[in-house]
Amino acid sequence: MTTQNKKEKGFTLIEILVVIIILGVLAGLIVPRLMDEPDKARIVKAKLQMGEMVTALKKFKLDNGFYPSTEQGLQALVEKPTVGREPKNYPPNGYLPKIPRDPWGNDYIYLCPGEHDDFDIISLGADGAEGGEGPDKDIGSWELD
Repeated sequence: MTTQNKKEKGFTLIEILVVIIILGVLAGLIVPRLMDEPDKARIVKAKLQMGEMVTALKKFKLDNGFYPSTEQGLQALVEKPTVGREPKNYPPNGYLPKIPRDPWGNDYIYLCPGEHDDFDIISLGADGAEGGEGPDKDIGSWELD
């Protein structure tokens, strides 16, 4: 093997460094955008779940003339309440098969009467505490688009 053949094989240190720098710049631009997507998807899912519960609550009121109380909670959409005001026209299979947990694994909060509407459904977001920004921001049924 001649000295010239040895130089032709492999990459120089400069070439390797240039490739590493380019990959680092690309990762710095792309990764942050991809990291936000799961949080955005969870927010959309929470709003969709709330929308289903809002629809079920409106059906409950149409059938019975009132919304379930805070004490009866969202569980009143799954099984006929045994406390508080009794619904007279409750369907045999309820209004929902089950009450989902929010996308972060927490229970939804239900208030009737609500602070913003006849009733409020609230998810406390990723942190499970009141307030917050970004994925930690609370999501309320009154904010549904």
